[in-house]
Amino acid sequence: MFKATAMPDRDWWQTLWPDPARVLGMVGIQRGMTVLDLCCGDGYFTAPLSGLVDGRVYGIDLDAGMLEQTRREIEQSGVPPVHLIEGDAFDLPALVPEKVDYVLLANTFHGVPDQTALSKVVHAVLKDSGLFGIINWYPKPREQTPVLGKPRGPSTEMRMSPEAVRKVVEPAGFTLERLVELPPYHYGAVFRKRDGEESKR
Repeated sequence: MFKATAMPDRDWWQTLWPDPARVLGMVGIQRGMTVLDLCCGDGYFTAPLSGLVDGRVYGIDLDAGMLEQTRREIEQSGVPPVHLIEGDAFDLPALVPEKVDYVLLANTFHGVPDQTALSKVVHAVLKDSGLFGIINWYPKPREQTPVLGKPRGPSTEMRMSPEAVRKVVEPAGFTLERLVELPPYHYGAVFRKRDGEESKR
């Protein structure tokens, strides 16, 4: 697992984002897309993703227990089945059998040890002009991001500004397309794969 990326209690995600499908729409995920939920955890976004894009979803996580929770979440939600895959995020090209339109990485990027390397792996599994959406905590002091009365999120020193994210993702073959406010404490950085980038490698 990446550093400081363990899944929190479900109740405080629901407090932060009671409508996860709305968050997904805000970062540009649309019906008909094929989407990869990278480091999907317990499925808080995975099940709404399946309902939003009509089941064209891959969920990947290193933790088999998390994937089982995701599977139960999908079954209970009544959305179309999702392709759940146990594996390392850095092995994406070997794990995903097709190119996808969108890779979502929520609340995890701050703990990735080599963020540009992971971005290159994401680049490899995206279709031309595909999107890479990163949901991150703003770099506020942890004491200033309480949920249900307690400080939450990664340590203050691990948090990344949008500019810090841009500097490590764009060298992997992306262009920052837009930033999205995700109140109360998050932003979404949506990157587009540069056309023809693979042919230059």
